[in-house]
Amino acid sequence: MSVPDYMQCAEDHQTLLVVVQPVGIVSEENFFRIYKRICSVSQISVRDSQRVLYIRYRHHYPPENNEWGDFQTHRKVVGLITITDCFSAKDWPQTFEKFHVQKEIYGSTLYDSRLFVFGLQGEIAEQARTDVAFYPNYEDCQMVEKRIEDFIESLFIVLESKRLDRATDKSGDKIPLLCVPFEKKDFVGLDTDSSVLLGLKRHYKKRCQGRMRKHVGDLCLQAGMLQDSLVHYHMSVELLRSVNDFLWLGAALEGLCSASVIYHYPGGTGGKSGARRFQGSALSAEAANRHRPGAQEVLIDPGALTTSGINPDTSTEIGRAKNCLSPEDIIDKYKEAISYYSKYKNAGVIELEACIKAVRVLAIQKRSMEASEFLQNAVYINLRQLSEEEKIQRYSILSELYELIGFHRKSAFFKRVAAMQCVAPSIAEPGWRACYKLLLETLPGYSLSLDPKDFSRGTHRGWAAVQMRLLHELVYASRRMGNPALSVRHLSFLLQTMLDFLSDQEKKDVTQSLENYTSKCPGTMEPIALPGGLTLPPVPFTKLPIVRHVKLLNLPASLRPHKMKSLLGQNMSTKSPFIYSPIIAHNRGEERSKKIDFQWVQGDVCEVQLMVYNPMPFELRVENMGLLTSGVEFESLPAALSLPAESGLYPVTLVGVPQTTGTITVNGYHTTVFGVFSDCLLDDLPGIKTSGSTVEVIPALPRLQISTSLPRSAHSLQPSSGDEISTNVSVQLYNGESQQLIIKLENIGMEPLEKLEVTSKVLTTKEKLYGDFLSWKLEETLAQFPLQPGKVATFTINIKVKLDFSCQENLLQDLSDDGISVSGFPLSSPFRQVVRPRVEGKPVNPPESSKAGDCSHVKPPESTRPLNMPSSLEIFIVPLLSARDCHEEGCPGRTHSLVGEDASTEDAHRMSYMLCQGTDKTLEAVLNFKYSGGPGHTEGYYRNLSLGLHVEVEPSVFFTRVSTLPASSTRQCHLLLDVFNSTEHELTVSTRNSEVLILHAGECQRMAIQVDKFNFESFPESPGEKGQFANPKQLEEERREARGLEIHSKLGIRWRIPSLKRSGEASVEGLLNQLVLEHLQLAPLQWDVLVDGQPCDREVAAACQVGNPVRLEVRLTNRSPRSVGPFALTVVPFQDHQNGVHNYDLHDTVSFVGSSTFYLDAVQPSSQSACLGALLFLYTGDFFLHIRFHEDSTSKELPPSWFCLPSVHVRAVEVQA
Repeated sequence: MSVPDYMQCAEDHQTLLVVVQPVGIVSEENFFRIYKRICSVSQISVRDSQRVLYIRYRHHYPPENNEWGDFQTHRKVVGLITITDCFSAKDWPQTFEKFHVQKEIYGSTLYDSRLFVFGLQGEIAEQARTDVAFYPNYEDCQMVEKRIEDFIESLFIVLESKRLDRATDKSGDKIPLLCVPFEKKDFVGLDTDSSVLLGLKRHYKKRCQGRMRKHVGDLCLQAGMLQDSLVHYHMSVELLRSVNDFLWLGAALEGLCSASVIYHYPGGTGGKSGARRFQGSALSAEAANRHRPGAQEVLIDPGALTTSGINPDTSTEIGRAKNCLSPEDIIDKYKEAISYYSKYKNAGVIELEACIKAVRVLAIQKRSMEASEFLQNAVYINLRQLSEEEKIQRYSILSELYELIGFHRKSAFFKRVAAMQCVAPSIAEPGWRACYKLLLETLPGYSLSLDPKDFSRGTHRGWAAVQMRLLHELVYASRRMGNPALSVRHLSFLLQTMLDFLSDQEKKDVTQSLENYTSKCPGTMEPIALPGGLTLPPVPFTKLPIVRHVKLLNLPASLRPHKMKSLLGQNMSTKSPFIYSPIIAHNRGEERSKKIDFQWVQGDVCEVQLMVYNPMPFELRVENMGLLTSGVEFESLPAALSLPAESGLYPVTLVGVPQTTGTITVNGYHTTVFGVFSDCLLDDLPGIKTSGSTVEVIPALPRLQISTSLPRSAHSLQPSSGDEISTNVSVQLYNGESQQLIIKLENIGMEPLEKLEVTSKVLTTKEKLYGDFLSWKLEETLAQFPLQPGKVATFTINIKVKLDFSCQENLLQDLSDDGISVSGFPLSSPFRQVVRPRVEGKPVNPPESSKAGDCSHVKPPESTRPLNMPSSLEIFIVPLLSARDCHEEGCPGRTHSLVGEDASTEDAHRMSYMLCQGTDKTLEAVLNFKYSGGPGHTEGYYRNLSLGLHVEVEPSVFFTRVSTLPASSTRQCHLLLDVFNSTEHELTVSTRNSEVLILHAGECQRMAIQVDKFNFESFPESPGEKGQFANPKQLEEERREARGLEIHSKLGIRWRIPSLKRSGEASVEGLLNQLVLEHLQLAPLQWDVLVDGQPCDREVAAACQVGNPVRLEVRLTNRSPRSVGPFALTVVPFQDHQNGVHNYDLHDTVSFVGSSTFYLDAVQPSSQSACLGALLFLYTGDFFLHIRFHEDSTSKELPPSWFCLPSVHVRAVEVQA
């Protein structure tokens, strides 16, 4: 026997072999349709018996194997079923003749045969025949199964007759010797009747008996008599062992093992579907003991063997000998049988099949190591020269058996050998498809899966070198199959999963091959379906490049949407009534980790940043790299990048535009690398870090772009609030200068701009800023709204820088360091403090009335009588001189800004320039444009665009000193300012309706401005005084600023640089201390003196005639919030001789009509009171009236500045005739 049956199993020993073959030309489809129906009748219960008959069908069986039928009856073809097509009666004789020819092939062993004829109708088909069945077609053949059952019953009848015939053979010494084909030549001419060979005769007889007993055991096993077969096998073993008939002894042992396996494992060992059903009563009673070792051991007397032969009645022997083998003994007997088979070269097929049967039994017993020994023996069994097809079958079966016992890698090895055998060089037409199919089946054995997701979980499994070799073979096989898509898929899989195990040269070779393949067939993400039902999943290149971090970027600061705040608050959560709930805290944390707290806007470009790494030893070109999203319609804008070799982490930004609103999820990205298109999902990327992948897309908003008339600034503003500035502009201005900033607002979006709000914020600065730094009128701009896409609107902002105009803060000291009293308080010189130590001032020529009870502090001393100045707001210029010059010239009004007694004017100018030049100061502000429109405005969203303004402020003029002088009127005073030009250009200073003061670079001059005193109490109450500022210092500061602003608006001081054509304001707001403000303020008690009804508050003297009484009226107006008085006033006349001498002895010159003391009653707030008197001048001349208050409790409670009466000058003339 030369053709092994690799599908053999132990239970096949109880089957009857039936060959089903076509006769003539029959289509393969029709044949196998009937063949499957025939195979469905694989077992039947014997009528009137509890036995079961099993059938094994084959559609191809080598005739030479049939010659071994006496050795093992299950190898004998006992039935033949032929299938043929015959459509006419003329063809019937020829068809029937072919049937007889087919029977002759297996004629020596056939029990019965059948012919199924399809397509023949008529008289012939109507004839009743047992061996032929006629059917009109392949569809109308319902009785096929029934005829097969009848056919099997006929086989059983013949089988049973043969069993009985063999078992009841009474021929004595004439038992035939059963032989295998290669033994027949050994027994030719052997004389067994000679008395000389008596020992040989006895030996020969036992051989015949043992072989026949084994043969009867086979027949009993086929006939469903399991217990009888066991007894016969045991007897056969004893007989054959005694004569050393090793070949047949092995067969008897194998039969004993098969019967025991059938008993212990009724489900079978061949892995066939459906368990065999044993219906014997003896078996059913002992079914519980079939699977335990040593089960069913029954004793039998060895002497039961008669000298005449086989005892036909074996029922008496049951229970007296070993019957069924235990599971352990089965394997031992298999080993013994195989050892006997191995002694015979011609029994290689028998030995191989016995190994396969033993392996299947061991697989059920879970004894893998012993099974591997049997398989290893089967590998080295030397058969005849096998064909390539037989080699493939042999290696495939070995692979399946190794798989059966759990040796997966060894199974894969033999299957791979079988695959390589399919394309051996000796084959004219290599079977690349079969090779590819077998290679695919080897993948699990090498821990290799074609799903790349299996390689992203945990550590690598399996031998990488073997896996790479196998993948290379798959690539080559698929290419030889003519399927480049498969080659690309497998090569992509190799590069993706084995990248860490490839050397640098291998990486270059694999990528070059991949590029060659993809040039003809690009790689896609579509699954590839194989003919066997297997589907190759797509292979995304998640390692080319490797992505370590994914971050969704917020929109630029100028494009970020903001939600308009409602009264109820937009961030209130309605999921829980509690502020914090530990039950849902964890779930909310997971939501936050996925959803990001900013929004994207429909129609705007959005960005996702990836940190990528190139693991390849050469430059990696990535094309068509874009985002994969879900939830919102999204237009991805692909990018291309080139990563240097082993680049390290490299930032890559992918962009796209959401087209609709909703919640968008960034699922991953797509790339094209080496011609392979990949969709890489974030969930499949190992070790990736992300701050979230879900973001909300709100409705579209307009986009505002601004351009200004100012140049961009190199200074980048950093607001403390953290807001980002989109544009920074800068400008250089002199202190007090103004400039217009023209801003063009262009709608570069797709939605109309409907709403615009502009606010400004001055960043924290150490400089004191006066007035409005930025001002604008938005009405003209809003008149151009709604601003359609592409349209431009203009917006004008006025920039006015007005910082402190004092030289330095530490130079603005109390105005009392010169020792020169002006208007009742000392004047200050800021330079004096730097050049020389401060000298305590002493009053000059104190008046006699300065003693207790005297109110002369409200009257200027004679040495400082006011100069003749124009009324209202006028200016005069006093150049700065040294102190020596001033004393020599006797001009006390010019002794206020002294550098030193020995210093020259040039030194004073130089020192002033050094102190007041200083460094440029900086102002920074942020303009916020809050705008909205379109669908986003409807949903309550807006955008905020910030413009940073950087202003370099250069000094223009400084007021180095400020003081006041009383004017001729109590309602006016003179404001003295020392003005210093700190620029490098000639500069002019002017006030309203006044002459121009010209200052050269670094020059300082004094200007005096006559101003009307201010009624500060009449100012409207500021918002701060209504309770917003609780700090009293802030309230006082606010009042002070308001007074300074009022004074500045009245003065209107401006400077101009003609060479630069630049001009601005000069403010004294930061210069005025409390003392100066008091002198600029109208006293709460307003005193008026009238001579003959004419007020006396000017330089002009009141004229009167000698001898005529002059009416004198003192009128008091109470502007304070309290009641004042009563007061007593005394009028003292005197004459000034203009030489420092005052003559008060005028009793003979001036006479009072009545008392010289006037009395005023209490005056209520906002009320007025007056007292009257009269004087009589007896001589002509210029007289002055000094009005003094009597010091009492009432006057002591009020400040001295409240008692400032005007100077009264009366000129007495002769009476005109």
